[in-house]
Amino acid sequence: MKRALLTAAAALACALSFADGASAKSVRDLWATVNVCDTDASPNSMGVRARMPGDGRRHRMYMRFSAQFKNAKGKWVPVSGKGRSRWLYAGSALFKTQELGYTFSFDAPKAGSSYLMRGLVQFQWRTKTNRIVRRTHRYTAAGHPTRGADPKKFSAAHCTIGTP
Repeated sequence: MKRALLTAAAALACALSFADGASAKSVRDLWATVNVCDTDASPNSMGVRARMPGDGRRHRMYMRFSAQFKNAKGKWVPVSGKGRSRWLYAGSALFKTQELGYTFSFDAPKAGSSYLMRGLVQFQWRTKTNRIVRRTHRYTAAGHPTRGADPKKFSAAHCTIGTP
């Protein structure tokens, strides 16, 4: 009897360790970053890039990008108008990860002023019939160098768009 309990406990511990490893990997592969911020090539623009992990199933992965700015009260608020993309198909969840990016263009701020911006990315895994099986979100964070960054390897949590 003791042996059976020990075997069951060991099996449970092993299963939990695999589950923790898988979720840790998923968290590492789920991110969003600012990869373009008000450059000469992209004035008054903020590029946001994101990655999401596949689940090895025939699910479809989607992302929606939103821009936010910090208002005078210090709160993050959504940008109105064109501050949110439609749901974009990122690819099949059969693959290890999928990346996608979206660039927001803004009106130039008044002379001598600036806006502090960040991105919010919503993620969805859907079945072939479009039923959502998992959803989550991430705010932009630094430390995720990506293709298409300007300057090369740029990755930030925020973007300041300003005028002299």
